[in-house]
Amino acid sequence: MVNFNGTIQENSAVVIESNRGFLVGDAIFESIKVVHNKVLFLEDHYFRLMASMRICRMEIPMLFTMEYFEEQILQLVASFSQNQAFRIRFSVYRAGAGFYAPVSNEVEFIITAIPLQQDVYKIEKEQYEVELYKDFYIPKQLLSTLKTNNKMLQIVGTIFAKENGYDNCILLNEEKNVVEALQNNIFMKCGNEIVTPPITEGCLNGIMRKQVLELLKKKEGIVVKEAVISPFDLQKADELFLTNVISGIQPITKYRKKSYSIDFSRELLQLLNSSLSLS
Repeated sequence: MVNFNGTIQENSAVVIESNRGFLVGDAIFESIKVVHNKVLFLEDHYFRLMASMRICRMEIPMLFTMEYFEEQILQLVASFSQNQAFRIRFSVYRAGAGFYAPVSNEVEFIITAIPLQQDVYKIEKEQYEVELYKDFYIPKQLLSTLKTNNKMLQIVGTIFAKENGYDNCILLNEEKNVVEALQNNIFMKCGNEIVTPPITEGCLNGIMRKQVLELLKKKEGIVVKEAVISPFDLQKADELFLTNVISGIQPITKYRKKSYSIDFSRELLQLLNSSLSLS
């Protein structure tokens, strides 16, 4: 079942000739977690989507209120048989024909839902090894911070990780600084200091990144910084962990010859679940 422009339907096929998201990647999307009929981080997802549409010069329909956004997601969820949690993809693409130059800035949307086994955030893998991916780099620009349909770098990076036995890869920008992982934002703990790359380095403006930063700033004895991280800095860290809105927090246990503790990541995960009343 999908929600296509406000209509729930079984057939997920969309006419390719008019789907610019498929043809030229002219689309943005939100990955959203719904638990017990509640859209987690609703306001953050909605305002990021609106900001992304403006940056991409898409026309925002008058009916695209936060209430409408939530209603359309929950309408799709209600069409499924009983389930505790869902992974939602809310995709918006520029409608109509045209090649690179669109004939219109009006939009259409498609919402898909995948049932999840777990409603509570938990550490999915106890052993988690990463490596740098250096075949391609993320540009330091505003478009890099958006969730667009152009994910070829992440795709080939994921293939590289699978072929070489890694759980994930760390991505760099043109200046060879750490940006993020393939599907996650990255955090580094050194003593009582937690560091994550700033958005200006080209990293995704992640929803879970924002939640974790807010949790960390409330934690006594912790200094939080958004600062440039070099690959060499990673090997000096006490802990590394990744964040995204679907999986929550995933600690890294190995990078090259360095092994890392996961104690702080476990503690932070408990705080996250408590803040959402999921624990």
